[in-house]
Amino acid sequence: MANSGLSRTAVDGNRQTFTHSFWVKRSKVGAESCLFYSRINSNNHFLIRFTGSDQLELVNRVSGSNDYFVTTNRKFRDTSAWYNILVQVDTTQGTSGDRIKFYVNGVQETSFATQTIGSQSANMSTNYNTATLYFGQEYTSGSNFFEGYMSHVALVDGAVSAPTVFGETDSTSGIWKFKQPSGVTWGNNGVHLKFENSGNLGLDSSGNSNTFTVNGNGRQAVDTPSNVYATMNPLNFGLVGTTSNAAASNGNLTVTGTGAAWKGMYGAFGVDTGKWYYETKMNGTPSGSLGYAMGWVDPGFNTDDDINSGTPSHKFYARQGTLFYANNNGTSGYFGDTSDGDIYMTAIDLDNNKIWFGVNGTWQNSGGSGSNTTTYSSTTLNPSYPDATGVVLDSGQNKAGVYAPCAFCYGTGASINFNFGNGYFGTTAITSAGSNGNGSLFEYDVPSGYYALNTKNINTYG
Repeated sequence: MANSGLSRTAVDGNRQTFTHSFWVKRSKVGAESCLFYSRINSNNHFLIRFTGSDQLELVNRVSGSNDYFVTTNRKFRDTSAWYNILVQVDTTQGTSGDRIKFYVNGVQETSFATQTIGSQSANMSTNYNTATLYFGQEYTSGSNFFEGYMSHVALVDGAVSAPTVFGETDSTSGIWKFKQPSGVTWGNNGVHLKFENSGNLGLDSSGNSNTFTVNGNGRQAVDTPSNVYATMNPLNFGLVGTTSNAAASNGNLTVTGTGAAWKGMYGAFGVDTGKWYYETKMNGTPSGSLGYAMGWVDPGFNTDDDINSGTPSHKFYARQGTLFYANNNGTSGYFGDTSDGDIYMTAIDLDNNKIWFGVNGTWQNSGGSGSNTTTYSSTTLNPSYPDATGVVLDSGQNKAGVYAPCAFCYGTGASINFNFGNGYFGTTAITSAGSNGNGSLFEYDVPSGYYALNTKNINTYG
């Protein structure tokens, strides 16, 4: 929600005892981002946020002073996974350390950089009838928006709820997973936002009818705590020996060039088996007309030279302008000219070590994944790479390794919009969904036997 949030006016509730629970997947780190904010006025407010140093923090301000101020030592910088953040507030507790408790994925935080605890039975600047409550932003002037994904946001007014109300430990994996809350007494300001209704994202499911107003351009996503989708990783770069990142936005699904040098970014998921599909849409003309590209990269197989330069040794990509495929050995093949706004398709087969690229619904030299419209020239195709059957990955070692989506950008003024099955290119929905999506939304038909990169599919088909 890069410029969006939710808001409503509070009613009188319990200002001493309450619980907040959030399921969140961060997209941007290193910048302050607000999970919840309650504003009575400029001198009286309450908030829960990630700081600019990526710590979790609670602040309660009364008459211009912070009486409760708690900041974890732990930093939260994983942009590939969902966190369950649960905050218990009970100022009636006699032991000061029991008045504010943080739980992350069911485990209590016990190490704090700051732990200022106010007086017993103090009233917090929330759940008051002149307060405005916000999720995902601070106040109406717009600041410190939460950038990322939110699911099952809850406020229990008047009770301390255990982490096990909103999550549970998976008996097989040991991972903390989402649990549908039940048996909760929500209280006057209590709310449960599932975000299931795309036409009314602020709809309250607690039974209180405390529906929130949506501000900005927040939209529904298929990426949820129960099924996590791939995104790009703004902390992972260096694809071509660069020392700085391209820019990520739109929930880390848009990658944009940031200067006159090659900038790169890896995807947050890597796979070493199975068959996988995703789409991209290129927008704009980069300065210098040097272009941008997407494909797959293996950051694990590096020669000594590649390690020294920071360049992965196995990468396969298609580039805007004159679409071609290429790998680290210089093997390439020309597909033909492409235009701004074209949609690229990739299908990677890590069981047979092959990859295909396509444009606007037509596979190029596909060898079974689509129509065969282009034949690679023998002068550009290494003889060990079979013609008309895709490009063999890493033929020298006969092993594909771990491959992740990748992006290359050179220049400014252009971006790559990734669709890993969420049904959007940037903020624009796909025109019409193709077939074989298996619950994911792509512009074109997914080749039979290929799947979107999400945790359910990786668990089943990876």
